[in-house]
Amino acid sequence: MIYPTENQAVQEQWKKDIGDLHLLYDYDAKNPETGEPEKWRYEMWFSHEDRITYAIHGGPMAGRYNYQKADYQCIRPGELWQCNWLEETGTIVSLVYDIPKKKITTLLAFSKGHWENPESAHGDKRNPKDFERWRGLAKIGDSQTARFLLNDQADIIEEFRGKGDLKPIDPTWPTL
Repeated sequence: MIYPTENQAVQEQWKKDIGDLHLLYDYDAKNPETGEPEKWRYEMWFSHEDRITYAIHGGPMAGRYNYQKADYQCIRPGELWQCNWLEETGTIVSLVYDIPKKKITTLLAFSKGHWENPESAHGDKRNPKDFERWRGLAKIGDSQTARFLLNDQADIIEEFRGKGDLKPIDPTWPTL
């Protein structure tokens, strides 16, 4: 859903700014085990007015292919958009896309199960076994406050319209 929902100008701006937009972006990160610098590449497609489609190609979550119900919020038309979603793993994502600076700023609130078992978070939501395993990750931990918070910024390295190498989704498929 695009917020504010009753503002037709914002609905139209979404189409201009990020509708069908595909981004590849890199985080300058550190390997969680060795502390060595590395790039974590993410791929995001703002595929529908209430969905995102993405793939992770670097870092501990590399090998994850997903789509989610998402909410978009216009912060400043033509400049800043926020996209938020909740995953089956229990992870909460808040992403801000800075159009003129070509930056992504994120807050990821990983569930304990997701952060401590990243290999179990790999796979594709379209595969029922992966999907069920991800749902199990959300149940690990003694409470919803057992989370790992990751704040980071990424540089956009490529942007274009369309699906690229990501598989299109049916917007009627269920999500959280």
